[in-house]
Amino acid sequence: MQYKRSSTDFEKDTPCCRFDQSSLTATMTFNGNWKVDRSDNYEKFMEQMGINMVKRKLAAHDNLKITIEQTGDKFNVKENSTFRNLEIDFTLGIPFEYSLADGTELAGSWTMEGAMMKGVFNRKDNGKQLTTTRVVEGDELIQSYNYEGVDAKRIFKKC
Repeated sequence: MQYKRSSTDFEKDTPCCRFDQSSLTATMTFNGNWKVDRSDNYEKFMEQMGINMVKRKLAAHDNLKITIEQTGDKFNVKENSTFRNLEIDFTLGIPFEYSLADGTELAGSWTMEGAMMKGVFNRKDNGKQLTTTRVVEGDELIQSYNYEGVDAKRIFKKC
């Protein structure tokens, strides 16, 4: 007996797995090399995070480059800047720990909400929440932040 699959077979949920073609396609758009192009309200956001003025001024000119590689729900992200190089691996929905360039330690996870990656992290020092989103629009990766009511964006260009 031979079984032939149609394209709709791959869009159906089965008892063992769930498949969402739109989410998979959307997340694959994050793959690539991205270089920071500009920021919006980033210094005010860093001030709200408690980052001192010297570090804020340096961070504004960090020349950050991000490489994102995705395989299914697993991500490898490399961050290269004037101040540090970092590589992190994470799986969507699985909590992990992360340190910001200024040393602030966070714990949280990334999820997908349609075509948007959403990261919800709690600071280890005070328990306050930092929310980050990533969305691709054309040749730009827009990374948005919210901390204690202050919003900021960093816009990256594909390189």
